[in-house]
Amino acid sequence: MGFVKSLIDALSGGMKCPACGTRGAKKVGDTIRCLNPVCQFFAPQATREARDARARVRNTASNQARAAFVPSGDTVSIRYRNSRGESKTFSADRSSLTRRHNHIVARVAPSWRQLSLSRARIENLTEIDTHLPQRDRSDAPQPTARERQVLSYHKKYGTTSPLYEKIRTKYPNW
Repeated sequence: MGFVKSLIDALSGGMKCPACGTRGAKKVGDTIRCLNPVCQFFAPQATREARDARARVRNTASNQARAAFVPSGDTVSIRYRNSRGESKTFSADRSSLTRRHNHIVARVAPSWRQLSLSRARIENLTEIDTHLPQRDRSDAPQPTARERQVLSYHKKYGTTSPLYEKIRTKYPNW
C-alpha cells in the first residue's frame, strides 16, 4: 500500500513532508514547500495554490447546469403569516407540494425556488391539505421516528426484514 501511495504522490507532484509528515508537500528544486502552517518548511504560496485549486473545482461544480424546474401550470395560493406577523401570499406549483414533518415544502413563483413553510402558520391549511399527496395529508397516519428510520434504511439498501414488512403494511404509501 505504501508503494501505491508513493507512486500517486510522485505522479501528482506531492509528497510527505520530511519534517512533519503532512501529505501534499511539494519539492521545488532543492527546497520543500509544506502545507502545514506550523512546519519549518511551510510556504504560504503553497496553501494559496491549494486554496485556488479547490476554488476552481468548486466553481466548476457549481456552474454545471441543473435541470431547470418546469412548472405544471396548476398553481395554488398559500396564505402565510411569517414570524413578524406579516401576512404573505405565495403562488406555488401544485405538483411540487410535499410535507416534511411539520412543514409544507413547495416551489413558489416567480423564481420557482423551494420554500419551506410551517404548517402552524399557513392560514389556509385545510385548502392546501387537499392538494397534498395522500400520504402527506393531515389525516394520514405518520410513522414514528423509529419506523421512519427502519423504512429509510431498507429503502436505501434495498433489503427487507419482518419488522420492515410489518411497517410497510401499516404505511403502504410511504
